[in-house]
Amino acid sequence: MVKKKIGIIGGTFNPIHYGHLIAAEFAREAFALDRIIFVPSARPPHKNLGEILDSRHRLAMVELAIRDNPAFCASSLEIDRQGMSYSVETVAAIQQMHREAGLFFILGIDAFMLMNTWKDPDRLAEMCSLIVVTRPGYEMNPEDECFAGIPLLMWQKLEVISIPGFEISSSAIRIRAAGRKTIKYLLPPEVEDYINSNRLYWSTSDDCQL
Repeated sequence: MVKKKIGIIGGTFNPIHYGHLIAAEFAREAFALDRIIFVPSARPPHKNLGEILDSRHRLAMVELAIRDNPAFCASSLEIDRQGMSYSVETVAAIQQMHREAGLFFILGIDAFMLMNTWKDPDRLAEMCSLIVVTRPGYEMNPEDECFAGIPLLMWQKLEVISIPGFEISSSAIRIRAAGRKTIKYLLPPEVEDYINSNRLYWSTSDDCQL
């Protein structure tokens, strides 16, 4: 029997945008993944928790963004779990739910550079393969100083894929939304409508212009 292949893409998704969706879809196609699970973080250890939108809003935006893709699904696993959100624990939980599947953890190059600061990176690499998303033309050299301390096993289980639209960022979207500037074409229209109808990220400053 052919082993099912499941991709896992985590993040704060604050908010989710086309860069996340393109990364997931390109990875799905390139590695013939059967399903991709989007896992919004609740309490990520590398983020300022005061700057992260309430998890119910972020999960709702993910669900809106992916609802037209039958290969995508959202999980509240990290939101429901107590304590900090560690990817190694999330992957372990998904492995328990899908014992016969091969797991592929999808992440951006910036996150991969910090991998030596993550909890139990060796154990993470034992449980899944890694798909690192980069901008077109970027070459990853294990000897570069920015990759110092990343376990050898991770390099052995590493796949790299480049995508267009890599420069879209959640932080830039938040800044534009705070200034009441257009965020159209940076994220799905359903997410744009959700942000605007709930006034998410809007600045309370009186000098903001519509």
